[in-house]
Amino acid sequence: MTRIAAFLALFLLSACAAVTPVPPQGPEPSALTQAEIKRRADIAARQFIDVVSTVEPVAEAECRKRRPQGPCDFQIVIDDRYGQPPNAFHTVAKDGKPLLAFNLALILAVRNADELAFIMGHEAAHHIAGHIERARENASLGGRVLGGAAEMAGGDDEAIRAGLELGAALGRRSFTKTFELEADALGTVIAFHSGYDPVRGAEFFSRIPDPGNRFLGTHPPNSARIETVRRVAAAL
Repeated sequence: MTRIAAFLALFLLSACAAVTPVPPQGPEPSALTQAEIKRRADIAARQFIDVVSTVEPVAEAECRKRRPQGPCDFQIVIDDRYGQPPNAFHTVAKDGKPLLAFNLALILAVRNADELAFIMGHEAAHHIAGHIERARENASLGGRVLGGAAEMAGGDDEAIRAGLELGAALGRRSFTKTFELEADALGTVIAFHSGYDPVRGAEFFSRIPDPGNRFLGTHPPNSARIETVRRVAAAL
């Protein structure tokens, strides 16, 4: 299980001076006193620690079940740069361990622990499902197809290189919507088994811009994501 105590103090200090948590209702941030800002930042920080402590072991267990060879020891980090929109993502650290990153704006933007737990489960699910590896494979295949087509058509080195780059880009984007829905489904399972309400957690989608159903878009419509969560949660 990842250790989180080391950055608790850092986050408490950073959150107090960083993004003002805006409640669903209440006074404008400019009207808040420093004491109130600190109080809300403290609440957000402790909620984050509680959710990490609860969700990470469940995500790790689910990972070891689906990826017996690992790696499954999730590292949780906070991006404390100021002025960024709410964001969370997963990647792989230099030592090969899965890394889940959350910025201060997102930690302060969620309205409850269910939303944060669902988001954390969703990001862990990307790793468990091997989406980075699958995206690389898709990019490689797309590059080979279009690069090969350009070569067969008699294109010069520049045309072949353009084909490789375009094919790789198309390959990477071809299944991103599918990956997001897969992560939503597995994230629902992780949040549920961590003791949180994933349907309530998915209400986060109702407050973010809807990407719609654009061709080669990177994310599916918010309605499809909410429906996926509800369907999986109902089965659970």
